[in-house]
Amino acid sequence: MGDEELAAVIQAVRERARSPTPNGSFGLEGVAAPDLTALGHARDAAEAKVASIGTVNPRPPGLKNSIAQGFKKLIARMLDWHVREQVEFNRAAMACVQASLEAMGELTRGMAALAAHHRQFREDTLARERQLREDFASANQELLDMRRHWTEWRTGFEDRRNSSEIHMLRTISELQGGFQHRVTLLDQAFRESLRSQHADFTAEMAKKAFETQERLWQDLAKIRSEFEALIYTELRVLRQKQAQSTVAAESQIPVPAPAGSPIIPIDWMRFADAFRGPEEKIREQQKRYASRFSQAMSESFGEAAVHQIAVHQILDLGCGRGEFLEAARDAGLKAHGIDQSAECIALCRAKGLEAEQADLFTYLAAIQDRSLGGVFCSQVVEHLPPERVPVLVRLLAAKLRPGALAVIETPNPECLAIFATHFYLDPTHTRPIPPALLGFYLEEAGMGSIEVERLAPAAESIPALNGLPTGVRDALFGALDYAIFARKL
Repeated sequence: MGDEELAAVIQAVRERARSPTPNGSFGLEGVAAPDLTALGHARDAAEAKVASIGTVNPRPPGLKNSIAQGFKKLIARMLDWHVREQVEFNRAAMACVQASLEAMGELTRGMAALAAHHRQFREDTLARERQLREDFASANQELLDMRRHWTEWRTGFEDRRNSSEIHMLRTISELQGGFQHRVTLLDQAFRESLRSQHADFTAEMAKKAFETQERLWQDLAKIRSEFEALIYTELRVLRQKQAQSTVAAESQIPVPAPAGSPIIPIDWMRFADAFRGPEEKIREQQKRYASRFSQAMSESFGEAAVHQIAVHQILDLGCGRGEFLEAARDAGLKAHGIDQSAECIALCRAKGLEAEQADLFTYLAAIQDRSLGGVFCSQVVEHLPPERVPVLVRLLAAKLRPGALAVIETPNPECLAIFATHFYLDPTHTRPIPPALLGFYLEEAGMGSIEVERLAPAAESIPALNGLPTGVRDALFGALDYAIFARKL
């Protein structure tokens, strides 16, 4: 191929590449892909020509042909330096054509992708436009509906608003009422708590005041007992001094002992504390007798006679430390005591009791008949000789008013335990008197309504007796003491 032909082919390729209307279509209106078929054919033809440069045309075989072909090959080799540049140029031109074809193919593919993207974008745009139109139509319809129903909606809205306001106001009112009720309850609870605390405080103060007062009275009672103990001690010392003095022989204090018996030089107050019992215990026991005297005097003489002070209503024979006199005073009774012990009389007077030192037979013989409202004789008759006991009972009966009560307490010889433990502890005891014998003496003296009360069960002070059969214990080891009650007929 000559230069002119090659230039013509290149020009044709350029024109087809610049052609505004290629044969191919990308599916877009006005957009088509270039037709590269003719360009490919021209390239193929040009390459064929380039490939044939320097070759010898074939001829029928024979000698002539062989000579001619050899001559042509020789000439071709000789002209090889002349056409080498042309061959290289042709090959370069064909390479440029091949590169142009490939570039135009890539351009075509890019345009196809761009066209596809454009189609998708166009479809999306159209879909969005349709959707916007539909949305606009729907929104427009909603606006039309809202406008159409605005009046009704506004009326309903106002009704709901009013209802909500009423509900809110009602709720606020209920909350305010609940809050006020809660405040009232809290105030009441606070006031109740204050009242309860005040009541508890007042009760506690009263309790503490009462306890303080009790402690004060206990301290006073303790001081009183210590003071009385001091007085007893001083009296005992004085009595002992008098007993040792030869000058006081005529005024020597007789002790409670049978007539004609010798005087036993012991501390009888300490003896009473050790073997009879403390004053508090004996006083508590004597309260039942004071109650019996009150009841008997009310029945016999009337309620007013119980507190009469014109005469000594009740006589305590052998008053000792004055336990019964104290019990009678606490019960509101008028009582008077006699005893042979000056120490006991001093003790009774120190307590503010009415008592005097005297022999019981002498004193009873001196007072007027039927002048006594009652006689109490505790733990005395067992000190007398047996022949003097009925004499004492006749004297008592003569001096009592009709209906007056006589009470005599003495050890009970029915209980065998007293002979082993209690009766002979007192060296001045002479002989126990059975209840039946003492009751006989009282009946002979004109006394009636005789009643025997047995006191101080032996099993309480001797627990070993509980092991005995009940019948044996009750018959032989019953009460250590007994009290007999009788009325003047």
